[in-house]
Amino acid sequence: MEKYENRQECPIGVFDSGVGGISVLRELVAQMPNENYIFFGDSKNAPYGTKTLEEVQKLTCADAEYLLSRGVKALVVACNTATSAAIRILREKYADMPVIGIEPALKPAVHAGGHPRVLVMATPMTLREEKFHALMQRFLRAGGVWGAGRAGGRRTRSVSCKSV
Repeated sequence: MEKYENRQECPIGVFDSGVGGISVLRELVAQMPNENYIFFGDSKNAPYGTKTLEEVQKLTCADAEYLLSRGVKALVVACNTATSAAIRILREKYADMPVIGIEPALKPAVHAGGHPRVLVMATPMTLREEKFHALMQRFLRAGGVWGAGRAGGRRTRSVSCKSV
């Protein structure tokens, strides 16, 4: 474990199942430039979206443990799939530190207007988890919200929800 003089000096840990989370890291650096960061991209096990729920939970917890061994003061789960599968587990396990997850950008898409329909491209795991369905219900509008799963460039699953 890395040693820091005080908690303020500790870095923020950011992880993803690959390298896509670098865009989240870039925004974190822009918003909080005086913080230090450690990024971990689990390219060895990517993609998470085609794995079972149990596999994703195990990998996500291992990613968090690795970053905690480096002395981080907060965790950012920069992966929709890992957030959907394991954010509750991480928040319970690490209740003494901030654990931040991400989710598909439904809110800005719905509020952007211009078209009555929203299509969400996400991994099959993200689309089948209850977290996504609850989010979809929150931002449902007259035109509807559709989710299309992608794995290896092929469409694998879709869900839809329309308001009544």
